[in-house]
Amino acid sequence: MGPLTILKKVGRWLAPPPAKAADGRDQWPSRASFLLASMGGCAGMGNLLRYPSQVYNNHGLQWFIPYLMAVFLIAIPVLVLEIAIGQAYRGGSVIAFNNINRRLRGTGMSLLFISFVVGPYFAVNLAWIMTYFRHSFTSPLPWTGRGQEFFDDQVVMNPVPVEPDESASGYREYPGVSMLAETTGWMVFTWFLIWVCIFRGVGLTGRVVYFTMGLPIIMTIVLIGRSLSLENAGEGVKLFWATWRGSLLGRGEIWQTACGQVFFSTGVGFGYFTSYASYNRKHSNAVVDAIAIVSSNVAFENIAAFAVYGVVGFSRMWPEEGVRIGGFTIGFQTLPLAIVEMSGANFWAVALFFTLMTLGFSSGFAMLDAVVTMVMDSGIKTPRPIVVTSLTVLSLLLSLPYCTEFGYHLLTGVDRWVNDVALVFVVWAECVTSTTVYRWKDVAGQVGKPAFWTYQLAFFGGQILGVTVAQAVSAEAGAGVGFGVYAVAAVAAVFLAKTPDIPAPAFWGRNPFLSRFWYMAFYSAEQLRRDLNVIVGSGKNWDIPVFWGPLVKYIAAPILAIVYSFSYPAFYAEGRKDPLHILGFGIAHIALIMIALGFILPRWFDILVPPQRRKDGEMDYAPLVTLGSLDAEMAEQLESGSQCGPVDGQEKKDESPPAVSTDESSLRRESPPQ
Repeated sequence: MGPLTILKKVGRWLAPPPAKAADGRDQWPSRASFLLASMGGCAGMGNLLRYPSQVYNNHGLQWFIPYLMAVFLIAIPVLVLEIAIGQAYRGGSVIAFNNINRRLRGTGMSLLFISFVVGPYFAVNLAWIMTYFRHSFTSPLPWTGRGQEFFDDQVVMNPVPVEPDESASGYREYPGVSMLAETTGWMVFTWFLIWVCIFRGVGLTGRVVYFTMGLPIIMTIVLIGRSLSLENAGEGVKLFWATWRGSLLGRGEIWQTACGQVFFSTGVGFGYFTSYASYNRKHSNAVVDAIAIVSSNVAFENIAAFAVYGVVGFSRMWPEEGVRIGGFTIGFQTLPLAIVEMSGANFWAVALFFTLMTLGFSSGFAMLDAVVTMVMDSGIKTPRPIVVTSLTVLSLLLSLPYCTEFGYHLLTGVDRWVNDVALVFVVWAECVTSTTVYRWKDVAGQVGKPAFWTYQLAFFGGQILGVTVAQAVSAEAGAGVGFGVYAVAAVAAVFLAKTPDIPAPAFWGRNPFLSRFWYMAFYSAEQLRRDLNVIVGSGKNWDIPVFWGPLVKYIAAPILAIVYSFSYPAFYAEGRKDPLHILGFGIAHIALIMIALGFILPRWFDILVPPQRRKDGEMDYAPLVTLGSLDAEMAEQLESGSQCGPVDGQEKKDESPPAVSTDESSLRRESPPQ
């Protein structure tokens, strides 16, 4: 056996080609690989560095009210949607939302836009970590007794901005524009690591995640133990966990920050869960996976935060009223100080920053992989390694501005508004579009187009006018206007509607007016849930629950609309005189433009959808017909047979409802009124 043959065998073992599903799509080596990769996308610097910084800006028990509301009312339901459509429709975000309706291609694209914007500055955060890593071999550790000074002077190295005169109309000025050599070098190294992890696909990624998730958990436990043993550590913990500042709940900032943090750390709204789920076995348990991913993220970031809280008390770095720190700052200023107080400080410093690096680039390659999936799904003939290389180089070039003497401030501006504006709006768009336009022809055919459009005026008009009046006048006035507009227009829609030919199910079908209302208010979300459950709820899997649709459309979406409305007053007050915040604010609005263009001009996005799949979202008129039941049953049997056993080791339900065929005759048994 020659050396070349041995090298090839080693290469196949280290970077194996991914397995293939029955439909020819790449497939995760195991369900555990998918879960670990998804949790790795969550568990990263968003937990150990960004989460403590956001809590630091809003310290106190009141933080957990908007935080937990965002987790349970928005993150979990939306993640169920993202995983289910990726798994069921076998594609990344653009393909998956195209299958809901072709006018949602822009919505799918906007998720990937966020990943592509965040990835470049995320890599620079990792470069800062590697700067600490290099200095970890110096004894004594150079940040001893000067944590903030070291971060400012040796890591970020950004000159202090020149503030404008309060009485003048000028802008904040940044005196330094030079490139920072060390930050640039480590940034290039970071993108190389990301490239290595994803260039072969999920076969390699599925192996990498076992390492990137195992080591950080061990290191986090060590850090927590040392941090909590420091002098005065209890005061730091008490500041965050045993104080109450209820007045903060009246400010929009805490609600914005909580939603932005939940989405950033869980990965909701970034598109990579849909991409990852598309490589799952088609009948995997999407609901349980979504709950497990979000729950593990919440547990990890709140437990890991004790490592920071203890150092805050030890170093007495108390938050200052009215002073907001950068999105990742407090973690950089506290965790190194905890290391200094440990025996064998250099060893633990190396371990800490190596751990942060492994945590971080698992999130980094998740974001880039989502964009790679979009390109590969488009039907491009270019091999995956070339696509990955090209996108990695492009991302590297976009990282360069963050490696300058104004890069830290640029990162702060882009991170702030991409999270507060783009991310919140994109998740809102996911909620309202998927539950409104899916199979809308069935609704229009049953109640009539005038009633259908009047109800949309009620739903969207109530939210838009409500939040506008709330910001201009008062929250009470906004709530009154919002609910008033919705109630009046919804009642008008009910009276405009014709009685459905096929009555609504159960309670709603007993009265013609209730039946009309059900079609307009709940049909799209309910049919999406039923159609997805044919695939993701098969066997002993958990079904997407019946309350999922109303929760996403009527609770999550209005909450997000309210949170989004705080962005513009906040920008006017804090960012309008800062050119880098203005740039970040403008970049954030590109996501909104994508969503609008996709809805108005879906053909512009044809290049991202292979020709044979462009009409997947154009469904025939078939009120109350559950699509794909027989096809899914046959596919499940074939997949089970090809695996020599039930899917994922599960047996099919004996009491599953009768399948409804979706062949040509069944889909055309009803014709919409002309």
